Amino acid sequence: MRPRLLPSAGAVSIAIAVSWLAGCTTFSKDGGFDTVSTVASARIGKDAVSIKTDEDRNTVASRTQALLATPLSMDDALQIALLNNRGLQASYGELGIAEADLVQAGRLPNPGFSFSRTHGGDDLSISRTFTLGMLRVLTMPLATRIESRRFEQTRLLTADAMLKVAADARRAYILAVAAGQSAMYAEQVKDAAEAGADLASRMQQAGHFSKLDYAREQAFYAEAMAQVGRARQQSVSAREKLTRAMGLWGSQAQYTLPERLPDLPATRPELHDLETFAMKNRLDIQAAKLQTQSVASALGLSKATRFINVLDVGYQNNFTTSDGRQQGYEISVEIPLFDWGSAKVARAEAIYLQSANRVAETAINARSEVRESYSAYVSGYDLAKHYRDEVVPVRKTISDELLLRYNGMLVSVFELLADSREQIGAVNSAIDALKDYWLAQTDLQQALGGRLPVATSATPLASTTQPASSTELEGQ
Repeated sequence: MRPRLLPSAGAVSIAIAVSWLAGCTTFSKDGGFDTVSTVASARIGKDAVSIKTDEDRNTVASRTQALLATPLSMDDALQIALLNNRGLQASYGELGIAEADLVQAGRLPNPGFSFSRTHGGDDLSISRTFTLGMLRVLTMPLATRIESRRFEQTRLLTADAMLKVAADARRAYILAVAAGQSAMYAEQVKDAAEAGADLASRMQQAGHFSKLDYAREQAFYAEAMAQVGRARQQSVSAREKLTRAMGLWGSQAQYTLPERLPDLPATRPELHDLETFAMKNRLDIQAAKLQTQSVASALGLSKATRFINVLDVGYQNNFTTSDGRQQGYEISVEIPLFDWGSAKVARAEAIYLQSANRVAETAINARSEVRESYSAYVSGYDLAKHYRDEVVPVRKTISDELLLRYNGMLVSVFELLADSREQIGAVNSAIDALKDYWLAQTDLQQALGGRLPVATSATPLASTTQPASSTELEGQ
C-alpha cells in the first residue's frame, strides 16, 4: 500500500501566504542613490554618478574629457572629482549592502521539510514534517523597520561622504593653484635676483662696488634659486594631490590650471544663526540620530525576544502500516533554563547609551566647528582684503616713487633691487591670505553641511579688482 503525499488545505494556505509575503520586499531601481544625487545637485550644484556599466564609464570619460579641454575652474575640479574619484565610487557600494540587508529583513525565512521512511518487519513508517521559524515571522515587521532606518542612515552617510570628497577636491584645487602662482612669482624673483647679481659682478670688476655689497647680491640670488626649487616641488606636490582627489591618471593628468586664484569677492554676506542651520543641515547629525533610533528599536526587539530565541512551528503528516495516517503539528521552543536573556538586553542598553552619547558628541563638535570655521572665514576675508586694498597698493606706490627717482638719477639701480626684495614678502603674504580665505570658505561650507545659508544682508566692501567668485559665495 503506497501512501498519498497530497498536502492538506492548511499546508497549501501556508505555502501561498509565505509566497505572497516573500515577494513584498524588493530592491529599488536606484539602490538609494537618489539621496546622493539630490544632495549633490541641491547643495553644491554638481552631478553625482554611480558607475555600474560600461555605458556609464564611457559617459563619464566623455564628460571628463570635455571638462579637461579648458583650464580647470574650481567648479570643474569638483565635478570631475564626483565623476572619477574611485574612493567615492567604492563608498556607493555601502548603499547596495544596506539595501540587501533591508530586503533580507523583509523576507520570510525559508521553510524546512523533513522526510523519513523506516521499515521494520511488516511495519512501514513514513514521516513528513513541514516547519517554519515563527519567531522570525513575528519579529519581521520590527526587524524591517530597523533595517529601513539603517538603510536611510547609510544613504545620509554616503551623501555626506560625497560632500567630503567635494570639499577635499576644492581644497586641493585652491592649494594647487596657489602653489603654482607662488612658483611663478618665485621664478620672477629669481630672474630679478640673477640680473642684480650679474650687474653687481660687473660693477665689482670695474671697482665701483664693494665686496660686501657684491656678497649680499650673490646671497640674495642663491636664496632665490633655492626658493624656486622649493616652490616648484610644492607646486608639483599640490598638483598631484589635486590629481588624486579628481581620480585622474595617464593623459588625463596633463590638465591646465589657471595662473592665479579667483579674486576676492566684492562683498562678504552677513550670516546668522549658523549653529541652528548646521543642526538642521548636516547629514552626519541626521545619520547619527537615525542610528540612535535604530538602536532603540533593536533594544525593543532584544527585550521582546529575551526569553524565547527559538520558536518553530511544524506540520506533520505521518503514516504507518499499523496505525494508518496521522496528521498534527509540533512546536519547538527554546527553554530559558540557563540563559534568561539578561546579557543580551544589557548589551543592547549599553549600545543605546553609547549611540545617544555619540549623537550628543557629534552635535557639540559640529557647533564648535561652525564657530571656528566662521571666525576663520571672517578674519580670512578681512585679512585678504587688507592685503589687496592696503599692503599691496602701498608697496606699489613705493616702487613707483623709487622708479621716478631712478629716472631722475636720484637713486641707484641697487636701491630698486632692494625695494623689489622687500616686495617679495608682501606679495607672498597676499597670495597666502587669498588662499586662506578660499580654504576658510570651504571649511565653513563643510561645517554647515555642504553649503552656506542664503544671506539676509550683505556688507558692501570697496574693491580695486574685478570680483570673480561672488556668485559662488552667495549661491552656495
